[in-house]
Amino acid sequence: MSETKTEFSAYLSENNIACGVTESDGEKVMDMQLDMLKKQYPYLNVEEARAEIEKREKVFPCIVAPGLAVPHARLPKLESPIVAIACNPDGITYRGKDLSVNVIVLILTPLEDPNLHLQIMSMLAKSFADPANIRQVACLKTPAEVCSFFATGKIKMPEYLLAKDVMRTDFPPLHETDTIREAIDTFATTQNASLPVIDSVGDLRGVLSLKDVLSYTLPEHILWMENLSPIYRFQPFVDLLKSAEDTRVSDIMQALDEPVSEEVPAVQLAKLFLEKGVSQLIVTDRNGRLAGLVSLREFCAKFFWE
Repeated sequence: MSETKTEFSAYLSENNIACGVTESDGEKVMDMQLDMLKKQYPYLNVEEARAEIEKREKVFPCIVAPGLAVPHARLPKLESPIVAIACNPDGITYRGKDLSVNVIVLILTPLEDPNLHLQIMSMLAKSFADPANIRQVACLKTPAEVCSFFATGKIKMPEYLLAKDVMRTDFPPLHETDTIREAIDTFATTQNASLPVIDSVGDLRGVLSLKDVLSYTLPEHILWMENLSPIYRFQPFVDLLKSAEDTRVSDIMQALDEPVSEEVPAVQLAKLFLEKGVSQLIVTDRNGRLAGLVSLREFCAKFFWE
């Protein structure tokens, strides 16, 4: 296992940073980055690295913010994390996407150390939490300036990952006054199967899942019915849709299970998934307000194949 360093800048080398790149083709820029790394780390298998990056891009988009792409891979037998950065203030077309990026941070980490991989990704995300930082880095003139940008000493690697490091925040909570029609539309557009419910001041009130909607739709005795022919034409669903504007989320939401503090160690989430038999956990901040969600699939993805 590689030695853990406490700042993202500790994994940077001026030899692996290209500023003012004029190439706008993302494929060629990545080739340039891999070539830079190969010169510094002769043992690096460039073809393997490229194949792993492409494999992960099919599961996780590497454009993580407007103007920023973070292609990454976890490689077996890699001695320590290595990073290459390319900056083009005029834009780089990445992987044929419609949106261009200005900064590409290529990260390779040891396969055997998923914790280190996630910590490095977390530190990078915090460095670019302010979108203006992406543009600032893109316009820096020298590799030394890029290294200095990250060497602020403000963002340190924690000793271990917390719930807030693995949760996601890109979801719309439901409001207890929302209609069932609005809730169904939210489920349809967000790909969520369960969402927290908040009140008018943002306090958590409960949780609503598609299973709750289904249970509310169908007759309670359906589980004991052998003959379902009376509802072959989905009449209960028709009835629900007719009344969807008159039924509120608060009418069918479920009581909220004990949420998880964003400050608990991330490994605690694995235990809770197994203990509670749930597929999603709600995370709150220190004030008890909604902070994020962690699904079982996303949790496993981060450690096993991101």
